[in-house]
Amino acid sequence: MEDYQLLASTEDEYGSVAVLELGDTRILTFGFHDEQSKLNKKAPHQPQHTYLKAMLMSLLYGTPKRVIVLGLGGGLLVHSLRKFDPAIKITAVELRESVINIAKQYFMLPLSKKLTLVQQDAFEYMASRDDRRVDVIYSDLFHGDGMAEMQRDAEFLDNCLYQLKDNGLLVLNCWKEARTDEELRQQLLSRFADVRACLTGSGNWVVFAARRPQVFTQAGLKQLAQNLSSKLEFDLSQTLTKFEMWR
Repeated sequence: MEDYQLLASTEDEYGSVAVLELGDTRILTFGFHDEQSKLNKKAPHQPQHTYLKAMLMSLLYGTPKRVIVLGLGGGLLVHSLRKFDPAIKITAVELRESVINIAKQYFMLPLSKKLTLVQQDAFEYMASRDDRRVDVIYSDLFHGDGMAEMQRDAEFLDNCLYQLKDNGLLVLNCWKEARTDEELRQQLLSRFADVRACLTGSGNWVVFAARRPQVFTQAGLKQLAQNLSSKLEFDLSQTLTKFEMWR
């Protein structure tokens, strides 16, 4: 990232946070050696990372009315959801105040009455077991050293299950090593009726755990993906080819 201009940097108790820019591209990093979020300033709703495109395949399951986003980052998932349907009620939970401030100041976070920002540990937030059930929970919990282990925690998964509506969906963004994580797979299969996953080109393993069994056909998924691609303004077809049951 040597060609990027440093726009901002700060330190908190969890480490460093920096914003880098090159042309129309803006990057949020934790520790200056990763790309936690990547924004195209001319089209902030279009994901620049393949894992985020994969997470948005959750919209193949239906249009959510209320969602929880665990791990705000630069707010790119919020941008895409807002583009898809401005009426979606989004609660975004972020541990670090510095990250929330940076998302607002440098990543064009689409603030509105439909977006609630919560500064809190994601595990603690889910443990509170709010009675307002949601359609989708997006868990994208990473820090400077990698994926947060809480995404594999039984209590965390129980709390996610509790918070979802009867037809709700949990989306987990994991490292590709999770493909062979038998403990995580069994944890999910013991709680959810339908568990699928997608390996991305960036080395992430995105998991979709639905409370109800899903009936998808290849032809139906292809048509849904085409419609969704048009609405989101980016192509989902390549991501769809890697979407499969995690048995």
